[in-house]
Amino acid sequence: MTPIKSLLLAATIAAAALATPPAPPTPEAVYGPELEGFDYPFPVQLFEFMSQGTKLHMAFMDVAPKAPNGRTVVLFHGKNFTAATWDRTIQVLAGAGYRVVALDQIGFGKSTKPAHYQYSFQQLARNTQALLASIGVGRVTLVGHSTGGMLAVRYALMFPGTVDQLVLVNPIGLEDWKAEGVPYLTVDQWYQRELGTSAQRIRAYEQATYYAGQWRPEFETPVQMLAGMYRGPGREIVAWNSALLYDMICTQPVLYEFGSLTMPTLLLIGQHDTTAIGKDVAPPEVVARIGHYPELGKRAASRIPKATLVEFPDLGHAPQIQDPDGFHRALLAGLGAGNPITNK
Repeated sequence: MTPIKSLLLAATIAAAALATPPAPPTPEAVYGPELEGFDYPFPVQLFEFMSQGTKLHMAFMDVAPKAPNGRTVVLFHGKNFTAATWDRTIQVLAGAGYRVVALDQIGFGKSTKPAHYQYSFQQLARNTQALLASIGVGRVTLVGHSTGGMLAVRYALMFPGTVDQLVLVNPIGLEDWKAEGVPYLTVDQWYQRELGTSAQRIRAYEQATYYAGQWRPEFETPVQMLAGMYRGPGREIVAWNSALLYDMICTQPVLYEFGSLTMPTLLLIGQHDTTAIGKDVAPPEVVARIGHYPELGKRAASRIPKATLVEFPDLGHAPQIQDPDGFHRALLAGLGAGNPITNK
């Protein structure tokens, strides 16, 4: 057995005692606008703060390892995900000795969905830095998936002295869709689109875009998690925040600043990913040239000074869900290549 396989096995065994996985959501489950009724795999805490004249709270899980290795990993979720969808990764990392903080950004999951908020990656990064400071976390390793990858890049650019390692898991924003010719949609247009969200629509999109046509039962939990909020009494505020977030994603590219990243960066890229937000409204010639992750991963690695690229030939947008064992072997190997770090 290789050292990494041994480490993954040991981490999995150690993590087994950390939490009892919540029951998967049932079809047609109804959740509140802050995912009331949906269970997270670890105890949820709330960080309360003022931002833009409004009292807000961010939900997070802070999981301590039984045998600490002195490092803290902070997990940033994607647009169609939450802190809860990192459940297996939290278990593996905590089992391997990492303190793990997984949080829901404002507008997502169990965090506040304000009626009025000027979303920016800079604002979300500052919110996150304030949360981490409140629980005594100093230096971190950031792991960002999908939209969380864009946020992780922005956080690393804003607070470079606190980030020892950056891990980007199929991040979006490796290309500038607007510059490539994807038409701009207003917030009101996004809102009307989001009001039509259903489990069937989410599932069809994720099967085609995330999983290369595959579908397995474990892919259903994130679908029902999201759809449950749109079936609930807060669907309008959920849709409104989603629209604001799409506007942020589409108008605030980070790829032009990749060259300014100073920390070691690990790119974990599923090659079957075809994510490109807005491609359904783009002309055919634009659709043909966007969302090609085999090219985008290599291009990003060439622009980031200290990048290491790991490609998953058979996986798509969410390798941590599609092939947890393979993904976590690569993640632990990449983290182990970093220098030992003492966190405050």
